[in-house]
Amino acid sequence: MSKPQPDIKIRHAVATWSEDSPRGAVTAFCRKHNVSRAWFYRVRAAAAEVGPVKALEKKPTIPRTMPALTPQAMIELLLGTRAELQESGQDHGPLSVIAKLSRQGFTPPSRATVARIFSRAGVVMPEPRKKPRSAYKRFVYPQPNACWQIDSTEWQLASGKKVAIFQLIDDHSRLALASLVAPGETSAAAIAVVTQAIERHGAPQKFLSDNGSALNPTRRGRTGALVEFLKAKGIEPITGKPYKPTTQGKNERFHQTLHRYLHRQLPAPSMAALQLQVDAFDLYYNNEREHQGLPAGTTPYEAWNATPKTPPPTVPEQVTPATDRQSAHRTVNRNGSVTILGTHFKMGKEHTGTTVHIIYDDTTIMFFGAQGTEIITHPRPPHGTTYVGNGKPSGVVADPQGTRKKRTKYPPRRGRQTKSQDEVSTQS
Repeated sequence: MSKPQPDIKIRHAVATWSEDSPRGAVTAFCRKHNVSRAWFYRVRAAAAEVGPVKALEKKPTIPRTMPALTPQAMIELLLGTRAELQESGQDHGPLSVIAKLSRQGFTPPSRATVARIFSRAGVVMPEPRKKPRSAYKRFVYPQPNACWQIDSTEWQLASGKKVAIFQLIDDHSRLALASLVAPGETSAAAIAVVTQAIERHGAPQKFLSDNGSALNPTRRGRTGALVEFLKAKGIEPITGKPYKPTTQGKNERFHQTLHRYLHRQLPAPSMAALQLQVDAFDLYYNNEREHQGLPAGTTPYEAWNATPKTPPPTVPEQVTPATDRQSAHRTVNRNGSVTILGTHFKMGKEHTGTTVHIIYDDTTIMFFGAQGTEIITHPRPPHGTTYVGNGKPSGVVADPQGTRKKRTKYPPRRGRQTKSQDEVSTQS
């Protein structure tokens, strides 16, 4: 840090210093005004060379040479790389730009220097009120496959149709394990993307999700198709507290990165086209993008391979292995029933026209709604059983007071007018 320049009055006194001052006057003056003798004589020399008035002007403090100054070529490379990442829909902050250039063999300056370059170029918006990274408390499981996180996000096709994108990540490495574009957030789609991830990477010990009906409605006092699927494999399903999305913060941030990428792509005309875009994003995210939540210079795939995996869970003995379980889909008929295994199962007329997901084995048969919410569960009926009710009363027993809406009496059709009692009497 440079020393502050003396007041202009002191400089003027030195510039107009008398030649016949007594011995020791210079030392006393410098001590009194806290200036050095070297500075005193530099001002005197300038006054003798250019005159007292000219010597009062302050010289610029910019050094003649600046060896640490970032070359213009590097500045242009930094700005160009940032624009390229932004155009492709990827993260384009200082750390992302530095990571990309480092992997290409360049030696970019520090993060602070890059941030100043972006600020001077006017390509970033200052956020002085933004919470510093040091204020966050980060929790990460110690090994890959210790815990997975799942969530879905909504997206719109070119036609305006809304679809769901399921994203499944590993908590430790942030690896994108699998992603699936589905017509909606259903338990069937959730099971499909989890099955795909297990086939690729093995099974985790724990499985974190929110409390959605299609994922884990346990806190609502119900079970779900995905929960039963996970338990059958020995995986422990867990959820965050209601209305606390920060528990799934890693996945929420993952959605944000995906949305930024998709906004830069052409609108997908179909679910298959959108799936290709999501797959391309996962490939870049896992293998090229250095994740800022990981050790410096590390991609999710590198973090995945850097630590031994958590051993797979043990399938509980009391749970029938998933290979013995079967599943099916049925549409509830107008009587509120579905037929499977030669038996009619009553769901209730409120489910008429909906599709139910059925999971059954040798002992149990379970019925789930489209969102994965359990409708009813029965012991598997003996062979030859033709009907199983839902345990709810029907007819007069269900409505003893006759409070149900009565049928509307419509007027007789035209051409078939009902004769009045007087007309009948006259004719007779």
